[in-house]
Amino acid sequence: MILTGSEIAKQVGHDRITVAPFDNSRCTTNSYDLALGRRLVVYRDEVLDPRREPAYELRDIPDDGYLLRSGDFVLAETAERIGSDHYVPMIHAKSGTARLGLFVHVTADLIDLGFVGHSTLQLYATLPVRIWSGMLIAQVTFWMPYGPIELYQGKYQHADGPQVSRSYQDQVAVARA
Repeated sequence: MILTGSEIAKQVGHDRITVAPFDNSRCTTNSYDLALGRRLVVYRDEVLDPRREPAYELRDIPDDGYLLRSGDFVLAETAERIGSDHYVPMIHAKSGTARLGLFVHVTADLIDLGFVGHSTLQLYATLPVRIWSGMLIAQVTFWMPYGPIELYQGKYQHADGPQVSRSYQDQVAVARA
């Protein structure tokens, strides 16, 4: 079951959903519009290896925007801290953003139950597009879980800013097993 926008607002008021800062006008029929934060991550490695910690550069989006060229991939942050111990968040691109040729969070759209933090958005430009800090870029929906709840305690918990892949931590654990 998906929550409606008015129910999202109600659950934020009851502290069962975290959206901070929260603006009631961004509640839609069944989602909440998320804004793009200021920070981006650009990978520096020519080849990304899931067994190694990636080299990267942290950048701020300038006041005049940040140009993504066709084929560019960056990690970005939501301006809002989001999460819930009671509902499962899923992040999707806004349709207007998708129509600009910008893929937003196409993979890994499911946010773990219990995660609270600034979510990392995977941005891929199919066409040249300028992005702006504060632009409404994505939407989050909240879903009712079914079954026993185990809250997320993973490596991205309480994220502040875009997070690079930490797959190398998983690979080390598998190699030790």
